[in-house]
Amino acid sequence: MGRIRKAVLPVAGMGTRVLPATKAIPKEMLPVFDRPAIQYVVDEAREAGIEHFVFVTGRNKGAIEDYFDRAYELEATLEGKGKSTILEELEPTRLEPGTMSFVRQQAPLGLGHAIWCARDIIGDEPFAILLPDVLVDAKPSCLAQMVAVHEETGANVIAVNPVPEAEVNKYGVIDPAERQGNRIRMKGMVEKPPVESAPSNLSITGRYILNRTIFDYLEDQAAGAGGEIQLTDAMARLMQKEAFDAVEFEGTPYDCGSKLGYLEASIGFALANGEHGTAARELVKSMLG
Repeated sequence: MGRIRKAVLPVAGMGTRVLPATKAIPKEMLPVFDRPAIQYVVDEAREAGIEHFVFVTGRNKGAIEDYFDRAYELEATLEGKGKSTILEELEPTRLEPGTMSFVRQQAPLGLGHAIWCARDIIGDEPFAILLPDVLVDAKPSCLAQMVAVHEETGANVIAVNPVPEAEVNKYGVIDPAERQGNRIRMKGMVEKPPVESAPSNLSITGRYILNRTIFDYLEDQAAGAGGEIQLTDAMARLMQKEAFDAVEFEGTPYDCGSKLGYLEASIGFALANGEHGTAARELVKSMLG
């Protein structure tokens, strides 16, 4: 059982649900309160011990690569003006040389295909997947909670969170077998089930730890929903051979796949901010009258 050192972040999507904001800016670079959405995802992964980030990109995503690089002119200017506090705020935006890779998904063939594009960089190690559309406010981080379970069991791991039972038809949910604390052994997954027949109200959150054998299934995975290669289809096949655990993590997830989702995330992280949270709360109250 290997340590989780690498993470795949699929960032090739065009962000059509949040146009026109994403016409010239990658959706992952849209600000959520005081930083781009992608920064929260990278910070979560770092806290969990991730050492190498594999960004699966597409056209017009160069801003992500630039963001995690050094900005020599900006940093020199801030240092020259003695603005050390602002300079320190830039520290988390830098990834060390050799700790990030960028691979192109040259056609929109689905999440499963995006993950498959990272196969050579991942190699034979178990690895994490973090969907940047989902931000999670959690301490310890959502991925760190999942890593703890993987280190205990060696199983594939999926993060889940409860949703209102009346809304399970909007989500992919797990079919649980047995529970031990916050860890649930799975026997299946169901995409947007009818409310009356849903096996649970535990929604799949967008965080995964998978053994490298998933690539063997993605290699020949047929197109599924939407004519795309779906990661969930490959996981369902792998589940027939390997154990899967779900982790009902402690924390608050935000789905940034829509305009209101970005708004909710920005408000949520603003309210939780140690420096600005109190002022943000008063501001929201004043705007609501």
